[in-house]
Amino acid sequence: MNVKRISTGSPFEKTFGYSRAVVKGDWCFVSGVTGYDYTTMEMPTGIAEQARNCFDTIGSVLSEADFEMSDIVRVQYTVADVALVDELVPALGGAMGDIRPAATMVIAGLIKPEMLVEIEVTAFKG
Repeated sequence: MNVKRISTGSPFEKTFGYSRAVVKGDWCFVSGVTGYDYTTMEMPTGIAEQARNCFDTIGSVLSEADFEMSDIVRVQYTVADVALVDELVPALGGAMGDIRPAATMVIAGLIKPEMLVEIEVTAFKG
């Protein structure tokens, strides 16, 4: 079975040694995505806008892998501060409300202080 690795060109991918996504068969595993706009490497200050950037990146990566957002079967949200969850929820519902994958939310620190949310997904189209 062939493996396809996808990169967004983020400097973190090379530095940390990972692929943005790996496709194997009917599965696509998308690494944790933070709220950077990867064309400008700018980070919005609000968690909702960061989440929207995450989903934009995830959508682009899935498209490149020949998957769709509706193929997402699992999502994990890592949120830097529980106090930000209420601000985040509408963005999550806007992106995942109709898809409704299995989901986990973890409250934990992220590697840079400006990162407020990281989103990781698994997609399946079997």
